[in-house]
Amino acid sequence: MTKSGLKILMLSWEYPPCVVGGLSRHVYSLSVHLAKAGHEVHVVTAGNEGLPTFEVINGVHVHRVIPVNEQDESFLAWIAGLNLAMAFEGEQLAKMVEFDLIHAHDWLVGASALLLKELLSIPLLSTIHATEHGRNNGIHTEIQRFIHERERQLILESDHVIVCSDYMRESLSSIFFVEQNKISVLPNGIDSASVQVKVGEIFPKLKQRKYIFSIGRMVREKGFDTIIEAASIAKQRNLNYYFIVAGKGPMLANYQKQIEKMGLTEYVNFIGFVTDEQRSVLISGCEMAVFPSLYEPFGIVALETMVFGKPTIVSNTGGLQGIVQHLQTGLLMNLGSAQSLLDQVTYLKENPKKSKEIGTKGKNIALSLYGWKRIASESANLMMDLVLDRQIHENEGILR
Repeated sequence: MTKSGLKILMLSWEYPPCVVGGLSRHVYSLSVHLAKAGHEVHVVTAGNEGLPTFEVINGVHVHRVIPVNEQDESFLAWIAGLNLAMAFEGEQLAKMVEFDLIHAHDWLVGASALLLKELLSIPLLSTIHATEHGRNNGIHTEIQRFIHERERQLILESDHVIVCSDYMRESLSSIFFVEQNKISVLPNGIDSASVQVKVGEIFPKLKQRKYIFSIGRMVREKGFDTIIEAASIAKQRNLNYYFIVAGKGPMLANYQKQIEKMGLTEYVNFIGFVTDEQRSVLISGCEMAVFPSLYEPFGIVALETMVFGKPTIVSNTGGLQGIVQHLQTGLLMNLGSAQSLLDQVTYLKENPKKSKEIGTKGKNIALSLYGWKRIASESANLMMDLVLDRQIHENEGILR
């Protein structure tokens, strides 16, 4: 650690422009704000033939590697090959940069993180964004058990662990029996947002139409079945509610077929993948947002709509319930309940003044408590404590 700041080796299987989920944006924003604060950040991540193997993006040194068995159809084999390539890249980088610590994100980079910790003899800090146990409400298959054990290994062998919410800290304590003092809660962050174009310019069909927005990966735990059920009830009651749901994932085609079969195309539309710009435009043009997740360790998507001043409805579960205070900074709906979702939507539609007030309070809270500059600063302080603690123990060993 120098006077100019820390030298951080960050490991993440995804990094923009490769975006699979929220982890990519988290690592990007954290690394950029750490670099802005004067720290030297090197991110090692997965690459492909269309991307440069190295570039500096907003002050962050981005190193992309190709998995050893890139064409393997087995995801677990692909991840194993990625970790081999990441470990080799990290070892080579360490010959040129004297890193202070390693920061790993989730089990997907756990193997390379643990190997590099041993090779470089520096602290390992790991951020656990979600757990396999939480995503599946338990461990039921061999693949889930494999991932669960990789999570356990990374958590137990890390010098310290970061989670994004009190809910996640309790989860790690109960699932993996981790001592509370080994876990720090640092929330995901958000930056202020604005758009220069109106939604009708990019999505002409929405030019004169009011809509409720949602976005997420098309998987069961995001609770989009609840939105479809709510749309069906809205149709039965002749309510003029229209849901726009963005995102890609394995269940997208199934949802689209389901809507067609149920005759709900005038009430809900799953539009698939959208760019970051399109997402922001869709948020800026919506009446309100809803995130009916069945499992959500934190809920960065809720913050993304709140910073636009949009009243946001979230499930009363996980990290989401820690972000939203009911009828103050957002609204809470009962887990998996389409009727509860509709009740919150109806309340906002029937109380426009209160709806605007909730949106404004939500925006203020999001920017004051979850700004990336603040979170990056708290992350850096934690990293410095780990590095200093390691140095103290090494000095004590020399003195003995």
